[in-house]
Amino acid sequence: MSTENDENSETRKSIGARRNPASQEAILDAAEYVLRQSGLAGFSIEAVARHARAGKPTIYRWWPNRTALMLDVYSRFKHVRPFPDTGTLRGDLIGFLDRQLLGFWSDGLPGLVYRAVIAEAQNDDDAAAALQDYQAERKQWAAQIIERAKLRGEVPETTDATLIIDLVVAYAWHHLLLGQLDEAASRIEAVVDTVLRGITGYKEVVP
Repeated sequence: MSTENDENSETRKSIGARRNPASQEAILDAAEYVLRQSGLAGFSIEAVARHARAGKPTIYRWWPNRTALMLDVYSRFKHVRPFPDTGTLRGDLIGFLDRQLLGFWSDGLPGLVYRAVIAEAQNDDDAAAALQDYQAERKQWAAQIIERAKLRGEVPETTDATLIIDLVVAYAWHHLLLGQLDEAASRIEAVVDTVLRGITGYKEVVP
């Protein structure tokens, strides 16, 4: 009669060999479960492997550290919220700050996970690299907000799309790390209007 360990070994072998999207999704499902049930303190590759009935080498083959795995779980949360396309730059930036950043992080687990990722990136080069890769991809998507505004003639062609997104994201990150999401959310429109004045209406005062 097969023992539980034998069954687990067969399952681990099967998951590790297939290397298909279904297997990866099963591990991500397990990672999300562990995060929701045990929080950040109980989240580890070992805990995910136990719940997914997968071998640790399989998980490390696809995610070199727990930060990379957390970021993929976080990305799944994020992908259910498409980038806004309201027809105006002001509306898009307000939606970006609300739905993609501050409002999203206020919804419990996503904010906790992202704060943990940022914290780990301060002392772990691999975690920092994973965060930088994730941010680079997200900025490319977010920059389309500015590029659409250029096509509509709302902002000058020379507007630096990446810089504008950096300014908006920096405001959100600052308040995430300070635990001030509600306060930040109450000023979304003021922040966006300030950025827009900087893009379209700033005139340097020469003494």
